[in-house]
Amino acid sequence: MKKLFTFLLVTLVVFSSNSLKAQDWKLGVSIMPGVASNGGYGFVLGSDARLQTKLMPKMHFILTTGVTQYFKKSPLSGFGYIPLKPGVKYFWGDNFYTAGEIGLGFGLVKGSGRSFIWSPSVGLAFKKVDVSLKYEDTPDFGRYGKHFAIRVARGFDLK
Repeated sequence: MKKLFTFLLVTLVVFSSNSLKAQDWKLGVSIMPGVASNGGYGFVLGSDARLQTKLMPKMHFILTTGVTQYFKKSPLSGFGYIPLKPGVKYFWGDNFYTAGEIGLGFGLVKGSGRSFIWSPSVGLAFKKVDVSLKYEDTPDFGRYGKHFAIRVARGFDLK
């Protein structure tokens, strides 16, 4: 886990320092309703803030954090975590993209600790709106930490 965290931190620093020169950062704020994919929980609701900057003409660096909450199905209690995920977004055309993120999730339930997170997504991005379908898996939180969600975000230029 230490090696993963170090790798993510170094990746973030390298991409961020390279992109700071461009001063072309964007911020997206979203809501993400979803459903757990493995039956342990029912409804999932999240919200996040995502920073994004262009690395190459069709490739963007993204850094996402927020909160995700799983709502219980009896007899399980609810569960939530705070993700921190750097990643890459690649545009296949003007608006259609695929993205991948890896990172860490910090559990909000006492004793839950932290987990590796991986999250692929596909979506459509426009000047101020970004809509995507994402899958997220937190394997270290146990067999129930998987879900599909629709991410609807409002974008802002940071200049």
